[in-house]
Amino acid sequence: MVAGGLVVALGVLAVVSAGSGQLHVPPAEVVGSLLHHAGLDIGPMPAHPNGDAALWTIRFPRVVMAALVGAALATAGAVMQGVFGNPLAEPGVVGVSSGAAVAASVTIVLGLTALGPWTTAAAAFAGGLVATFLVYGLARSAGRTEVVTLVLTGVAVNAVCGAGLALTTFLGDTQAREQIVFWQLGSFNGTRWAYVGVVAPLVLIGLVGALLLARRLDLLSLGERSARHLGVDVERLRVLSIVVVAVLTAAGVAFCGIIAFVGLVVPHLIRMAVGPAHRVLVPLSALGGALLLLAADLVARTAVGYADLPIGMLTALVGGPFFFWLIRRTRRTAGGWA
Repeated sequence: MVAGGLVVALGVLAVVSAGSGQLHVPPAEVVGSLLHHAGLDIGPMPAHPNGDAALWTIRFPRVVMAALVGAALATAGAVMQGVFGNPLAEPGVVGVSSGAAVAASVTIVLGLTALGPWTTAAAAFAGGLVATFLVYGLARSAGRTEVVTLVLTGVAVNAVCGAGLALTTFLGDTQAREQIVFWQLGSFNGTRWAYVGVVAPLVLIGLVGALLLARRLDLLSLGERSARHLGVDVERLRVLSIVVVAVLTAAGVAFCGIIAFVGLVVPHLIRMAVGPAHRVLVPLSALGGALLLLAADLVARTAVGYADLPIGMLTALVGGPFFFWLIRRTRRTAGGWA
């Protein structure tokens, strides 16, 4: 029932979002355009002479990208919380976002254009993966990876990446600084089908990987010792989970910049509705993340006339108070942290 509700809400919101903006296209015409391009002569085409072109060159790529990134970040959050056994874990813990930000800022400041317009996105994707595997490599000792060591190593790497980001911002000229700040704020502005074509396969691979790990994450929730008795290779599960989180998050932030709190908030909301079983939590988190980021992008595009608000700012505006509520709730239900 929850899944059906999320699918219906996602479909309705996608149609409304595609038709909203400076050039308004009624929902019936949005659906008509989709059906006509699918070869079905059903429903009205956009009445405005530029309506159909605006939908297919600007709106639909942006809607699809927002849904993909939201699904990727929320799924990564669900996997992180499952493998760490900590409700406060999110993808940024392993340094993927900060690593991507440093790599992107370096390409901006140095003016690197080896891959043309793809350079910054490619560097961000690679930077996120490098930071993640650096955290894992530094935290691993004697063939084992303790969760506390991994989290603290992530804190240290995030701090170093923050310093690197500050240094590149300091060294860059005014234009480079503006680009770095804008990239960090997150935005889907300028999304094209070519970008979607790169992100979609990576997100799909990550989602399939997360679904395949779901059963073992459920067994891990019983405790490491119990999971080992039930045949789970805990160390291998942690490695695979971190790889899945790195691919999902790096793919999500590469073209759109840093978008915070989606991976923290969405799995909690879904868990409150359907319970903690990852075989249900993971796919519903993907749907919930897509729905949340699609709604946030709609607000970002329409809240202020002729302006595109940074979507990272909106998600942080919602996620910050939710995180505070979550801390208070956890402290109250657990009777304190110590």
